[in-house]
Amino acid sequence: MSNEQKLSVYQPSEEFVKNAAIAGMDAYRALCKEAEDDYEGFWARHAREMLEWKEPFTKVLDESDAPFFKWFADGKLNVSYNCLDRNVNNGLGDKVAIIFEGDKGDVTRVTYKDLLARVSKFANALRSLGVQKGDRVVIYLPMSIEGVVAMQACARIGATHSIVFGGFSAHALRDRIEDAGAKVLITSDGQHRGGKALPLKPIADEALALGGTDCLQNVVVVKRTGGEVTMVDGRDVWLDDIVASQSETCEPEWVEAEHPLFVLYTSGSTGKPKGVQHSSGGYLLQAMMSMKYTFDIKPEDVFWCTADIGWVTGHTYITYGPLACGATEIVFEGVPTYPDAGRFWKMIQDHKVSIFYTAPTAIRSLIKAADNNPEVHPTKYDLSSLRLLGSVGEPINPAAWEWYYQNVGGGNCPIVDTFWQTETGAHMITPMPGATPMVPGSCTLPFPGIMAAVVDETGTEVPWGQGGILVVKRPWPAMIRTIWGDPERFKKSYYPDDFKGKLYLAGDGAIRDVDTGYFTITGRIDDVLNVSGHRMGTMEIESALVAHESVAEAAVVGRPDDVTGEAIVAFVVLKGARPTGDEAAKVIKELQNWVGHEIGPIAKPKDIRFGENLPKTRSGKIMRRLLRQLAKGEDILQDTSTLENPAILEQLKG
Repeated sequence: MSNEQKLSVYQPSEEFVKNAAIAGMDAYRALCKEAEDDYEGFWARHAREMLEWKEPFTKVLDESDAPFFKWFADGKLNVSYNCLDRNVNNGLGDKVAIIFEGDKGDVTRVTYKDLLARVSKFANALRSLGVQKGDRVVIYLPMSIEGVVAMQACARIGATHSIVFGGFSAHALRDRIEDAGAKVLITSDGQHRGGKALPLKPIADEALALGGTDCLQNVVVVKRTGGEVTMVDGRDVWLDDIVASQSETCEPEWVEAEHPLFVLYTSGSTGKPKGVQHSSGGYLLQAMMSMKYTFDIKPEDVFWCTADIGWVTGHTYITYGPLACGATEIVFEGVPTYPDAGRFWKMIQDHKVSIFYTAPTAIRSLIKAADNNPEVHPTKYDLSSLRLLGSVGEPINPAAWEWYYQNVGGGNCPIVDTFWQTETGAHMITPMPGATPMVPGSCTLPFPGIMAAVVDETGTEVPWGQGGILVVKRPWPAMIRTIWGDPERFKKSYYPDDFKGKLYLAGDGAIRDVDTGYFTITGRIDDVLNVSGHRMGTMEIESALVAHESVAEAAVVGRPDDVTGEAIVAFVVLKGARPTGDEAAKVIKELQNWVGHEIGPIAKPKDIRFGENLPKTRSGKIMRRLLRQLAKGEDILQDTSTLENPAILEQLKG
């Protein structure tokens, strides 16, 4: 580590260390050694201590059908029971489970006892519609108490839920309903966002009108905005109507530990979304372990993860982890900049938030807002309740880390810069707040029990200080079980033949510091972009562009962006003449809106450039490496003589 880097090491305070679940590096190393010495015993101990089992497991890890690993397979439990009934039975019935703040500033508090009653009624209502163990339920809801209730209700009756982010298009929703073979869709009339009421049910209707969703029997509609909706007789039902007569008691469905809790779709490099399938027992175990160790959760904490339930972060650190630990958590609807860019800081102040978990994109946008308007600077608010900060979704750049540490945490709060993925289920590499010295921009060291490494293309570990491919050497309980309906794609994507099927391929590059062994994530190694912490497949965006009647060909790459981390840049060849000036601006707007409609607003290219062709080799391969350089505004200095059309690069400079 250089002298310059050594100046940027931050130690947790003595006060924090004294009360931490993992107090000091010796305690962290002891946990890691326990896992190294007795890997199965380490996970089994935590599974027995943290989860309540209806039927205890006797087998810990089954590797007989690798890489389709099974954990605690002969044990039975219920995830909803572990999150709700257990806490009520342990005297936490009157404790506030959720503090919900809506887009308009409305606040609702729900106790564990109330939440259990609401989940039970919803679960009974789903059973009345014929939903049984193993059926799939797609949930297309805004951030709301109902969203959490719907997920927990599915878990309660053994139905496998699949959340579709409320910003996704009708096409994206249809594709996920069809792939999951969903029996029921749960949606709402609309959602409040940034002071506007936006429709959801009409988008759901459009999705179902596209065809391919004959599997669907019912649509359950939640009233949220009061917007006008069309209800289809025999198919659509109002949630209020079907829960009204239901009992507040619902016997949980006791399921095998390997029973699919949820399928969550994530972008892949082929363009077809991947249904990442997660288990019940192993997933919940690591959700709880990371709440205990990474977030150092205490009974008096108020925990706030700002993610949407449409993403895995909202699954693990809103719907399941905090509730399984009996915590009080914030659920919020809206955006961080409405009614002004001080909203996050005001909510922390008003609700006395002690643990705050957000994305670098949000932090960077709020830095910019605070620079432009001192009145919304975090130091204008009382943030003294904070004791721990977190970062998620993408690597946080050192400048944003420093600002977050000083201005939000007051220089007193450790920052847990967490690396993990939809596929991993929970944190993989992250500081332990009462143990790990922090270095801005580094996610530091593996979570206890996670065997991470950096390797070359042959799967051989590279020396510290040398960049390579991030892998995990041993299976872990919360890992992806398969890709829904496509086991071969699972093996090819995550356990490739290049590594003899023995190493989990994270899909990210990484490097370890020469002195400390700290990990720094260097970016995706496949054609997947990370925009505001959300993974978008380049192929998916390209497919949407070429579906437009005027587009002949398109190539999509990413470039660094100060706010979103990565921005989408599209290089487009039209069927007609290459547009310029006002005409180009008009076509750009049209194509951006088209992609927004086909996939969702998050997929809109920030920059679209037109060429009469794309840079290709004589064999017809698009030279994406050159496009990435053009997107970044870099000069192309290398030899381009292998290109069929080197002059095209000048057109695409932008």
